[in-house]
Amino acid sequence: MDFVDKQSIVRKIWGDADVVLFIFAGAAAEFSLNKAVDWLYFTGKLPKDPLGRLFSTVTYAQKIVFSELSAANSAIDQIVSIHKNVEKSRQSQIPDWAYRDVLFMLIYYSIQSFQALERKLTLSEKEEVFRTFLAVGERMQISGLPKNFEQWVIMHNKQLDEDLIYSKFSADLFVQYRKNLGLFRFSLLKRIQALIAPQHVKQLLKLGNGKSIVPILLVYKL
Repeated sequence: MDFVDKQSIVRKIWGDADVVLFIFAGAAAEFSLNKAVDWLYFTGKLPKDPLGRLFSTVTYAQKIVFSELSAANSAIDQIVSIHKNVEKSRQSQIPDWAYRDVLFMLIYYSIQSFQALERKLTLSEKEEVFRTFLAVGERMQISGLPKNFEQWVIMHNKQLDEDLIYSKFSADLFVQYRKNLGLFRFSLLKRIQALIAPQHVKQLLKLGNGKSIVPILLVYKL
C-alpha cells in the first residue's frame, strides 16, 4: 500500500521538477519570516547552507509522497527523531505551531506552485493535497491540526498574521541566499517568490507583485 495513491494529483505535483523548485522558492521566503526560525539557527547548519537545509525538507516530503506506507511512516518517524535530538540539545521544545506552519507551507506552496506553472486545481484536488500532509502531521502527532480543507484555509490565514515577522534572521537568510545563488539566480528566486507567496509574505519581504516573471514563464512553457 502506498502512502499516496499512484493516480493522485499529489504525485503529479511532487513529480514535476519545476513545480518542486517553485515549492522550494516559496518555502525559502516564508521560512525566513517564521518566528521559530531561531530553531534552525541553533544547530548552525541553516546559516552555513540555507539552500541545502531547505532542499532537505523538500526532499523528505518528496520521499514520503512516493513511498509505500511503511517506508513513508519510517521517514516521518525519522523527521520526528531528528527534531527530538535538537530539542534535547537545546533543552527546550519546538512548539507545535512551528510544526503546523511547515505543514501549512507544504500544502500552500504545493497548490500555488502547480497552479502557477500548470493549471488551476479543482477543490477536490486541493483537498487531496491537504489530506496528504494532514496524514503526515497526524503521524508526527502534531496537535491542533485542521480537520478539513476549509478549516485549513482559515487557520493558514491566521497563522500568516500571527507567526511571521521580519527579523535579523530574515535579513541574514536572504544575504546567504544571494551568496549561494549569485545575482541572476537570486533575482529569479525573488521573482518566483513574488508570484506565489501569500500577500503578507510579499509585504514583509517587499517582494512586489511577481508580474515581471509572467512573460518569462510563458516563454519557458513554450
